[in-house]
Amino acid sequence: MAAIDRDYARHVTFIEEGQDISCRDALKAIEPRGFYIRQPPKPHELDQEITDDSQLFQTIHMGAAVVAEETWRLLLDGMVDSPFSISFAELKSMPKTTITAFHECYGSPVLPPDKALWRVGNVQWTGVRLADLIRLANPKTGARYVWSQGLEWGSFANVTAKYFEKDITMQKAMQPENLIAYEINGRPLDKNRGGPVRLVVPGWFGTNSTKWLCHLTLQDGRATGPFTTKFYNEIDPNDPSRSRMRPVWMVEPNSMIVRPKPGEVLPDREVEIWGRAWGCEEIKCVDISVDDGHSWISPADVHLEPRTSYEWQLFRAKVLLEGKGKHHLVARAKDRIGNQQPLSGRRNHVHRVDVYIS
Repeated sequence: MAAIDRDYARHVTFIEEGQDISCRDALKAIEPRGFYIRQPPKPHELDQEITDDSQLFQTIHMGAAVVAEETWRLLLDGMVDSPFSISFAELKSMPKTTITAFHECYGSPVLPPDKALWRVGNVQWTGVRLADLIRLANPKTGARYVWSQGLEWGSFANVTAKYFEKDITMQKAMQPENLIAYEINGRPLDKNRGGPVRLVVPGWFGTNSTKWLCHLTLQDGRATGPFTTKFYNEIDPNDPSRSRMRPVWMVEPNSMIVRPKPGEVLPDREVEIWGRAWGCEEIKCVDISVDDGHSWISPADVHLEPRTSYEWQLFRAKVLLEGKGKHHLVARAKDRIGNQQPLSGRRNHVHRVDVYIS
């Protein structure tokens, strides 16, 4: 084992061949049952760099799991040479990492992805790096996906599942930003946030960050549950035939205007526009229009903060609005590999704000 593996190995219980280990005994109840969503504030109300938990959206598909911390264990098995399990106390005794990352909801998987939601926040997650635990288990050649299972069970959109199950690619899983998290903004994860432990996959939609995590398994194919086969797949917009499907994984470029506020009456023609931009890939420029996208201010005139982790990025620019009355402000982000927000018809289309000059 590498040095880091020895440091981690003393905290876990390795599983002997043929040994049967359950990771679901910690589930006490599902309470309340059924789908629940707490909508976020409007974009102009998300004016803090770090989003307080009270302002962060919540999405629960089948009900909130009530978990006993003292009996919780995480099982890591599948295509590995050294499967193991770990308790909550053992997990917290491992070297911890804090990552600042935007956290975005994809939206309803039963509706077309054609409406922008701006259901997003920017938070600090604390936990143990997923890649370190995977390395500790010694993955076998051919393991291509990491499946994650939560403790909740029930029905969503008239489909019953024995547990919530998602997958991510091994390539993504081995990146250093992914966490087995037990804190948000320096506080323990509560029940509705997926506590005591959840997966966090920065840069990918929140549906991939499995809550009430209890089981990770490495496999050579994609997970077979309804949340990967029936839900959270979409038509690939890059396919001209509109027939190829793709998983809901990476977040495409997105942005929102925080100031001015919608409908705001401004006393001066010179206006500072500022907001946030984010995506799986770092945003490299933000275009701003004051005439509903008919013309665009040069990106050179828009200040954009660089990204250090996976946090959303601040942009701001001073513009001169011509004449009194209504003006239509638009922000459009482009990432480092050339992906750009569409003007309409997609779940990440541009944000428009109307303001008035008195």
